[in-house]
Amino acid sequence: MVYHPLTRGATGNAPFPRSDSLQSLLLVELQLTHVLKYRMASSNTKEQGQDPNNDQEKEGWLRFDVHPYVFFISAAIIIGTVIVTLIFHDQMDNVFSTMQSWIATMGGWFFVATTNIILLFVFYLLISRYGDIRLGGHDSKPEFTTMGWMAMLFSAGMGIGLLFYGVAEPIFHFSGSPLAEPETPEAARVAMDITFLHWGLHPWAIYCLVGLSLAFFSFNRGLPLSIRSVFYPLFGERIHGWIGNVVDIMATVATLFGVATSLGLGVQQVNAGLDHLFHIGQGNMIQLLLIAGITALATWSVVNGLDGGIRFLSEINLWIAAALLAFVLLLGPTLFILNAFIENIGFYLDSLPRLATWNETYDAGSWQNDWTVFYWGWWIAWSPFVGMFIARVSYGRTVREFILGVLLAPTLVTFFWITTFGNTALNIEMFGSGGIIDAVRENIPVSLFIVLEKFPLSIVTSILALCSIVMFFVTSSDSGSMVIDIITSGGDPDPPIPQRLFWAILEGVVAAVLLLGGGLSALQTAAIATGLPFAIVLLMMCLSLHRGFANYKDSTVGFTLPTYHKGERLKTVVSRLTPATSGNRELWVRIGGKNKSQTPPSNPST
Repeated sequence: MVYHPLTRGATGNAPFPRSDSLQSLLLVELQLTHVLKYRMASSNTKEQGQDPNNDQEKEGWLRFDVHPYVFFISAAIIIGTVIVTLIFHDQMDNVFSTMQSWIATMGGWFFVATTNIILLFVFYLLISRYGDIRLGGHDSKPEFTTMGWMAMLFSAGMGIGLLFYGVAEPIFHFSGSPLAEPETPEAARVAMDITFLHWGLHPWAIYCLVGLSLAFFSFNRGLPLSIRSVFYPLFGERIHGWIGNVVDIMATVATLFGVATSLGLGVQQVNAGLDHLFHIGQGNMIQLLLIAGITALATWSVVNGLDGGIRFLSEINLWIAAALLAFVLLLGPTLFILNAFIENIGFYLDSLPRLATWNETYDAGSWQNDWTVFYWGWWIAWSPFVGMFIARVSYGRTVREFILGVLLAPTLVTFFWITTFGNTALNIEMFGSGGIIDAVRENIPVSLFIVLEKFPLSIVTSILALCSIVMFFVTSSDSGSMVIDIITSGGDPDPPIPQRLFWAILEGVVAAVLLLGGGLSALQTAAIATGLPFAIVLLMMCLSLHRGFANYKDSTVGFTLPTYHKGERLKTVVSRLTPATSGNRELWVRIGGKNKSQTPPSNPST
C-alpha cells in the first residue's frame, strides 16, 4: 500500500500546494493533528504500568481507536431510535410513513435531478484528463486481482437485493405500471426497462462518485478515509470540526440502518426458502435464530480480515451465483433469455433519457414516488457504505479503470442476472404454467424459489440459492461493519478488530429487534429519509472532487510527490489515556514495524 502525505506547506493558501523535500513533508505531517485518531485504552493499562510503546499492547483485543463524537453519538442515535421504535411502534410507524410520503412528494424532482447530474459527472471524469490519475500514486499497485476486486464490488453493492427483487420487480411492473397495459408484451418490455433503470447506471454512478472521492483524498492526499475528507477543497480545516462530525454521523447512521434493513430482508428470504423446501414455518423465532447464526459467520469473517474474510467469501459466492445463473440460463428458455438480454439493453439505452427524467408530472398517481424515488433515496442512503468499501478495496487503480470497473462491469452483470431470472419468470407467466404473479403478490421473499421450482433439481438449486443469500448476508454485514468502523475511528483504514465486531453484532441486533418489534418497514423509511440530505452532500462532492483533481494535476506537473510504502508509511495516533488537561497527551508516530515510535516536541511547531 502506498500513501501520499498531505502536502500543505507553511506558505500559500491554495489547497495541497507542493512541498519540495521529504523533511518538510514529515514536519508538516507531524503538525496535522486534525488527522489524528483518538485512542481510548482501559484505565487498567495505565494502572498496571504497561509500556505504551509496546505494539502488542496497542494492537490487543481491548484496543479501541475511535473518534469520540462520531462513535458515541452515532451509537446513541442508533440504539435510541430502535428503543423508541419498539416502545412507540404505532406512532413511529406513522411518523416515518408521513416522512417518506412528504420526501417523495416534495423532493422527488430533486432526487431525479441529483442522480442524473451524478451520472453525467462520472461519465465526464471517464473521458477527462483526470482519467490517468492513479489512486495511491504513480507507483501504486492494486491489492487484489481484478476478479477478486469485481467480486467484492458486486457482493457488497447489490447482492441480497438482486436475489430478493431479481424475480419480483419485473413481475410487479409486468402486472401493473402506468406506462403500459398490464400483462401484455409491451408491459413485459417496459417492466425490464424500469427494472434496468433502478438497478443500472444510476446507482452505480452514485457509488462510483463516493468511492472515487474517498479513495482519492485518502490515498493521494493523505486525509483520513472518512466522508468528511472529500470536502477538504471546499472547507479546508473546517472539515475536522462540527461540520465533519455531522457528515460522518449521518453516514454512520444511514449505513447501519441500511445494512440492518437489508439483513432483515435477507433473513426473511432465507426463512421463506427453508420453509418452501422443508416446511419449517415462518416466524420471528426462526428468523431470530437465523440472524444469530449468520451473524456468527459474519464475526468469523471479521476476525479473518479483508483478504481472508470478505474476499474469500465473495469469491466463493461469485462461483455459487455463477453456477446458479448458468443453470437457469442453460436449462431455461435460453434463446429467449439471450434475445431478451440484447433487446433489454437496447431499449434501456433508448428509453434512459425519458425514464431517468420522468417525474409523473401529468399523472395523478404515486407510482413513480413509490418506486423510482424510493430507489434513488435508498441508493443515496447506501452510498457511504458501498462507496467506502469500494474505496477501501480499489487502491492502485487509475481513475479511468476505477470508473469502468465500478460503473460498467457490475452494471452488465446486474443486467444479465435480472434478464436471466426476470425474463425467465416473465416467460413462465406469459407462455408457461403461470402462477408467478400470484406468488409474488402473496409472498415476495419466496418468488425466487417459485421460479427455481419450475426447473429440475429444484431442491439442489434452491439450496444453492440459500447459500448465496447467506454469503451475501455475511459479506454485507462484514463490509458494512468495516465501513462504519472506518468512519467512527476517524478514517483509520485498518481499525481494530473489536470495533468491527461491535458494529457487526450491532447490525445483527438491530435487524433482530426490527423483525421482532415489527419496525422494519418504519426504519427502512428512516434509512431512505437520510437520502435527502445526502443528495445535497453528493452534489457538493462532485464540485469538491473536481477541484481536488484539478489541484492535484496542477501541483504534480514537473515533479514527483514522495510516497510512503506499506511498512514505511507514517501513521499518527493521538493517545488519550486521561483527560487532556492532565498533561498525559502523547503523539505516537509509528513508521513501519513494531516498537518504532517517538514523542515529538511539546510544541508541534518547533
